[in-house]
Amino acid sequence: MPPFLWEQHCCLPLLPSAQIEELARYPLGSYLSVNIGYSRQSSADALALARQFRRDASADGRFRLVQSYDDVTADAETIALAFDLEDSGPLGGKLDNVEVFYDLGVRSLLPAYNHANAAAGGCLDAEDTGLTAYGRDLVRTLNEVGMFVDGAHCSRRTGLDLAACTEVPMIYSHANFDQLWEHPRNITDEQAVACAGTGGVIGVNGVGIFLGHNDPAERVERVEAMATHIEYGVELVGIDHIGIGSDYSFDGADFNEEVLNNPETFSDAYTKWGPLQWVPPEDLLGLSELPGLDEVLARRGFSATDRAAVFGGNFARIAQQVWRD
Repeated sequence: MPPFLWEQHCCLPLLPSAQIEELARYPLGSYLSVNIGYSRQSSADALALARQFRRDASADGRFRLVQSYDDVTADAETIALAFDLEDSGPLGGKLDNVEVFYDLGVRSLLPAYNHANAAAGGCLDAEDTGLTAYGRDLVRTLNEVGMFVDGAHCSRRTGLDLAACTEVPMIYSHANFDQLWEHPRNITDEQAVACAGTGGVIGVNGVGIFLGHNDPAERVERVEAMATHIEYGVELVGIDHIGIGSDYSFDGADFNEEVLNNPETFSDAYTKWGPLQWVPPEDLLGLSELPGLDEVLARRGFSATDRAAVFGGNFARIAQQVWRD
């Protein structure tokens, strides 16, 4: 089995029909951060999903809800579950809602999903507006409440502004390196270095269009590409600043339909390679017939200590610094 896994971002359907038991494809003992909304969800939508996911998880003995850091590793026989927001829109413009979502288990928030809003610029914008005055207030609130400031999906200037404004480590929950594969969703070396400068961690994702291997037949290549992005990140910013946020979607078909039906949200940067392909938990963790990421990294010379840091130790370390409880 691979080391303890801290999965900083994965996705269930953003619908009442979502099945929490899908998450049991991850090993017992893992920590999962599950999305409950992005730019298309209202406050009411995201709050309803958070409450539903909490009810469903509480009724399923394989999960435990995270309120304090101690809950993350409290029981190796269950999966620790927290949530994240992929846009500030679900706050409804009310910074007090950060606390409301925190109390429901949300532990990270990114200001802008792909396109500019009241808080920040997005990675698909033609003009990079960066963090707004409201966005700076949002960062201060996130720091005070104890929620990760996340630069994923944001514009490059926004990412640098986040690093300059936060007083605690920031993250890129699910972001790869533009130097390896040029894509507006991938981050520059300057962004990565700035994140690491806060003490933060970059979660490498397993999405084909961000790895450069999106053909359905390229399952092995996607795992290898994740390892290459991890190697690159470690060489750039050090072993203490790289983790995993696979961005695996349990609603893959629905999400691909969403991408096609909402070009104003996603653009051809998402569609020109065909339907998105992901590294599923089974392939990521070596639970399928493919070599898992732990095996690939070991083959590439990563020690057991280094692999443990990447798989979970780095995000766990900064959670102890950032989370309030």
